[in-house]
Amino acid sequence: MKMIKPVLYATGLLLMAFATSYSNALYPQPVADASCRTTNNAFKDGEILTFKIYYNWNFVWLAAGEVTFKVSEEGNQYHYQARGKTYKSYEWFFTVRDEYDSWADKTTLLPNYSERSVNEGDYHIFEKIAFNQSTHKMNVWRADKRGAAETKTEHAVTDCVHDVLSILYNLRNVDFGNQKIGERSPFRVFMDKEEFPLSMRYMGREPRKKVYSIGRYKTLKFQPDVIAGKVFKEDTKMTIWVSDDENRIPLLIESPVSVGSVKMVLKDYWGLKYEFKAKAD
Repeated sequence: MKMIKPVLYATGLLLMAFATSYSNALYPQPVADASCRTTNNAFKDGEILTFKIYYNWNFVWLAAGEVTFKVSEEGNQYHYQARGKTYKSYEWFFTVRDEYDSWADKTTLLPNYSERSVNEGDYHIFEKIAFNQSTHKMNVWRADKRGAAETKTEHAVTDCVHDVLSILYNLRNVDFGNQKIGERSPFRVFMDKEEFPLSMRYMGREPRKKVYSIGRYKTLKFQPDVIAGKVFKEDTKMTIWVSDDENRIPLLIESPVSVGSVKMVLKDYWGLKYEFKAKAD
């Protein structure tokens, strides 16, 4: 069990989200100043990205599971979805079924509402978050599982706050063309009833990065801050290689975790906004 759980849990902290019905009347649209607004130039309705997850255990890389991300348009919002699961070959001793969703305003890319349903072995949690970007208040509902009795809490935050999924799509639209190597792009994530001020450090271009099992690609290299705890140590260095083209899709993510290390590799993609031109000659 210890081999598989860090893989999906680490993935959940980085790259996931989940869904049920949403009402604009119940969850108001955010009002944000110009500094919080991001224009989407990187993705479109119908984009699907699937990643294969590997875990290194005693110097052996094991294929542990997959995570799939999907974007759809719903009126004046983008609906981001992510689904993570272990392969059936591992489910005789440990099963993961993690689901996350986020609804973000099209004009700002700030989240209005998010949900996550985490099912990892005997650990289960269902959580809903309503983001009021104008009053800087978050309402959180938690339960042991979907449909169970919920506990509601309210939390004050600063501005420009994202959930763990919406920030990924937001960062794909940051213009790194004028950034110097080592320069940081700050962002804020709200999760587990707490706001985290983090940043993404630009590490430059790698024009012929070898990506495990899929070839060489023109890439941009980044090191994001991680949230220290059960999965990541305080000094953990996570590295992300993103396609150096207009799509800016993650190709490879590598990170040590509390036990071993984890790797996510792009497996399939559909519905990109632009022709995929990142393949190195």
